[in-house]
Amino acid sequence: MNSKVEQPGSGSAGDIVKYALAVLLVAAGVATYIYFDQWAGIARAGAVAAGLVLAAVVFLTSAKGLQTREFLSESRFELRKVVWPTRQEAMRTTWVVIIAVAVLSLILAAMDLLIQFLVKLILGQ
Repeated sequence: MNSKVEQPGSGSAGDIVKYALAVLLVAAGVATYIYFDQWAGIARAGAVAAGLVLAAVVFLTSAKGLQTREFLSESRFELRKVVWPTRQEAMRTTWVVIIAVAVLSLILAAMDLLIQFLVKLILGQ
């Protein structure tokens, strides 16, 4: 568990400029996609991808970007601790889920038919 104390606040002026620049880069990529409709689809998609990549690079240089990188690093470290199921365990669990879903769907279908019958009986149809 991380024992660092989070400091409240919106960040420095430089970080706010970086956030705004990141948003503008994404908007520029999307605007390029919309405005240059005579370009090939791959070029337009590339403009959007470039805007997203550049925005991510700018964001990752900010304080929140540093926190994001630290979080991802810690998440990766925690994933190394996970004991993943074997193929046989995964298959058994999958079959249990499939059977449970089938049984519950049959129960719900029976309840639906019962309620439908009772409503028709009450309405006299």
